[in-house]
Amino acid sequence: MTTIPVTTTPKSLIGPVGGKRVRGVALAAALLCLPALGLTSLTGPAAAAPVPEEMVSRSAAKLQGLDKITARTSTFTIAVGETKALGSLRITLRACKENPPIEPPETAAFLEVIESKPGEQAEPVFSGWMFASSPALSAMEHPIYDVWVLSCEGD
Repeated sequence: MTTIPVTTTPKSLIGPVGGKRVRGVALAAALLCLPALGLTSLTGPAAAAPVPEEMVSRSAAKLQGLDKITARTSTFTIAVGETKALGSLRITLRACKENPPIEPPETAAFLEVIESKPGEQAEPVFSGWMFASSPALSAMEHPIYDVWVLSCEGD
């Protein structure tokens, strides 16, 4: 069995003054990882996504739907509490919120999607928040249709 010592440093990484190059490489790697971790500095707390209470409620949302078979898209506005049809889907908007103007733009809509096929019982397809800036974060998975949020509208 061969043992590899973990305390040695490859000679190619050692600079003229001991291990300063190794520390510099490690520090550079750590600083490059900060944005991926949601951190902007080493001293402040991580920037968290705003909670829905900090976002402004709106009365409607603009959604876009795609029929994957025909490649047709449709854009429609739906009011909170309203249900609209997209093929066999029934989409109900429960809430639409967006960041205040002083914050980075973000729109979130709480959608409930039910599929109603003739002769079959209605089946829930999706229920949750969808985000305009990150549609893949909370996407509806359906073999025929895609639905995503574009923006909030109204007061």
